[in-house]
Amino acid sequence: MSRAGRGSAIVGWGQAVPDTIVTNDDLSEVLDTSDAWIRERTGIGERRVLWGRFGPRAGTSTAVGPLTATAPLGTTATLAVDAGRAALASAGLGPLDIDLLVLCTSTPDQTVPATSASVAAALGLRCGAFDLNTACSGFVYGLLTADAFVGFGMDRVLLIGAESCSRITDWDDRATAILFGDGAGAIVLEAVLGRGGLQGADFGTDGSLQSILFADVCGTFQMEGKEVFRRAVRAVVQSARSALSAAGAEAADVDVFVAHQANARIIEAVCARLSLPLERAVSILEHTGNTSAASIPMALATAVTTGRLADGDLLLISGFGAGMAWGSIAWRWGRPAPLA
Repeated sequence: MSRAGRGSAIVGWGQAVPDTIVTNDDLSEVLDTSDAWIRERTGIGERRVLWGRFGPRAGTSTAVGPLTATAPLGTTATLAVDAGRAALASAGLGPLDIDLLVLCTSTPDQTVPATSASVAAALGLRCGAFDLNTACSGFVYGLLTADAFVGFGMDRVLLIGAESCSRITDWDDRATAILFGDGAGAIVLEAVLGRGGLQGADFGTDGSLQSILFADVCGTFQMEGKEVFRRAVRAVVQSARSALSAAGAEAADVDVFVAHQANARIIEAVCARLSLPLERAVSILEHTGNTSAASIPMALATAVTTGRLADGDLLLISGFGAGMAWGSIAWRWGRPAPLA
């Protein structure tokens, strides 16, 4: 089917996080760090986790303390199901209304089958489903992929970013244990008349930089923090400019900026180089940490539910991470006329 006259709009959204909260003070009990040290360097104050040395203390569902147990309190799939169910409810849709599920994750529950199969079964979907892994930039790649499927014939696509980063975090490594958390975010894309929300996009990968951020099979995160910071800022600035240029826009036209929630200082540096007021950037990482492919849809859902977005707003979405992969999308918020 030709794409002419057919685009997509975001019509539903939702997010989910584990119950267990690990604060910076909790980490300081087992690592040489402090709340002030972590906040100054990352902007993170707490994160939600499924796995690791932290778990609920007896008699409470929120407070945590250092434990030796490593039994999970959920999975990538359970988080994805909760977020997906919330997005369907937000859109006023049922499982049989969805034509495709795209699950963005770098922490699948099994090597085979794809975690999307478990999510589709739990949600009652009767459609195709697949996983997409480009790490922290996964949701940006997923959004363009989902929009393409809508453009060529599918009426509705459920797009989810879900991660259990705590499963591949070394809780004894101060450089990475302070950063990562678990969560999921989801949106529903629906076919509309005309161009739809997608206005411009830019993507790239530099495979020669794999060594600065990676996790081997059955391994944990390994990261060169300073190099990741430097490369991420450069990549996002260039990618954002390219996506906006493709949309016939400039940074000054951006109403809301949703970047991958990795580090507050990265978001601040990108805004400064783009001459984009920092107040236009959405930030949730103080309470979530870095949730990889889940961070952008979680931030987007927060922006919508808190009234940050209005019809006609130009939304800039940027992701970056392991690979090293990056991507940016300029998206016009709102719901044009649905297809007949």
